[in-house]
Amino acid sequence: MTNIPKVHLGLVAVSRDCFPIELSRKRQLRVAQECRKAGLSVTRIPTVVENEKDALQALEEVRAKGANALVIYLGNFGPEGPTTLLAQKFGGPVMFAAAAEESGKNLVDGRGDAYCGMLNTSYNTGLRKLKVHVPEYPVGTPEEVARMAVEFVPVARVLLGLRRLKIFAFGPRPQDFLACNAPIKPLYDLGVEVMENSELDLYDIFLQAAGHRRVKAVAADMARELGAGNAYPDLLVKLAQFEVALLDFMDKNLGASEYGVFADKCWPSFEKYFGFVPCYVNSRLATRGIPVACEVDIYGALSEYICACATELPATILDINNTVPYDMIAGARKTVKGYKPTDLFMGFHCGNTPAPCMVAPEMRYQLIMHRLMEPGKEPAITRGTLEGRIRAGGVTIFRLQSTADTVLRSYMAEGEVLDVDPRSFGGIGVIGIKEMGRFYRHVLIGKRFPHHTAVAFAPVGKTLWAAMRALGVEDVSFNRPAGMFYPEENPFD
Repeated sequence: MTNIPKVHLGLVAVSRDCFPIELSRKRQLRVAQECRKAGLSVTRIPTVVENEKDALQALEEVRAKGANALVIYLGNFGPEGPTTLLAQKFGGPVMFAAAAEESGKNLVDGRGDAYCGMLNTSYNTGLRKLKVHVPEYPVGTPEEVARMAVEFVPVARVLLGLRRLKIFAFGPRPQDFLACNAPIKPLYDLGVEVMENSELDLYDIFLQAAGHRRVKAVAADMARELGAGNAYPDLLVKLAQFEVALLDFMDKNLGASEYGVFADKCWPSFEKYFGFVPCYVNSRLATRGIPVACEVDIYGALSEYICACATELPATILDINNTVPYDMIAGARKTVKGYKPTDLFMGFHCGNTPAPCMVAPEMRYQLIMHRLMEPGKEPAITRGTLEGRIRAGGVTIFRLQSTADTVLRSYMAEGEVLDVDPRSFGGIGVIGIKEMGRFYRHVLIGKRFPHHTAVAFAPVGKTLWAAMRALGVEDVSFNRPAGMFYPEENPFD
């Protein structure tokens, strides 16, 4: 995974000047020790902040140490002005946490009142209009604060990634998939850059990559990865040429950004000119942390990238595609135990899911496009998918999307890919999510989300929720448990 940021965490203690500064310093040392015990590398900043000059000094130390995310720790009540000034001047991802009291035997000189200080800090955060991460219960012992810091790291990784991300789009979004056509203005509000290009640009860079010195090595790597699933060895040089073209374009055009993803138009004209479908190449780039969303789904590519940052694992994009027939459910009764039929659906896409996320993947042809473009013929221009069953295990479906009037909305729901044969084509799996039927009706349909969902191959709802809140996304939905109604759900149903 070469396309996602590394988090370098700094730990700064603050202290109100009418409380013992040593209380904050000693507690900060213990938090740093507990972080290291938990396997988290953290840089302890020596200056304890009591006033604005201290805040500026601590900021210099943070920058000198190369920290790109910050835990600001109230070892006692803390000075809310300098505390929030430090967060503001730092500019990167910030978490606030506070010290719990340690012993009933030392509640005079050893009482820090950070429980109270967090309230003042919160008020000042609002005055400065700061977006910071505050754990669900932000007050704890050194060991508990260390656990908060561990959970903050993937949130910080998402925030850092988006601030240095550029989305490369090729082609207009398809007429028949207007759901993918969302305003891009909110992306700039997030700090994400967008570079839109034509399909001719994509074809041009592909042609220019012909005979590139890396094409032969990439084709050999494809053959190695596919193994017995290499059904079309004659196609690999073309696919390798396309992969080299995309990566070179990204390298030349990142500009001020550091990370890149793609949203490409992949039908119906693509196949006639390129001579293949791009799905397998999309899957390979996703394995490296460079998602490629089809159908020019810019917010789909963004959502995939957020999933990759949250997990440090490859992500994919799937259609929330079809129901699971009752006879299949009956035939897999032990596997689907605990799920209602309406909790189940099939996640499907043509063949873009990374190989490590699938069981015995094979290169095949895109059946739906074949029906349209090559009816009654041997597959030729529709070859190039990576198909098979998606591996069983925990997943989180997720999407961040703009509405037509440029309001950001998001959802996430944890579930699992079940060990059930989907008996179908494409990259596909049977997915179980508790109360999916109600979620489908009142979130996906009710809030007009498109058919594409990003899939993180881990249960990371907590991280994604916190990241969305830190980004300032106010409308965040999840699969509500039975008995917890959605606002527009009919209580008499």
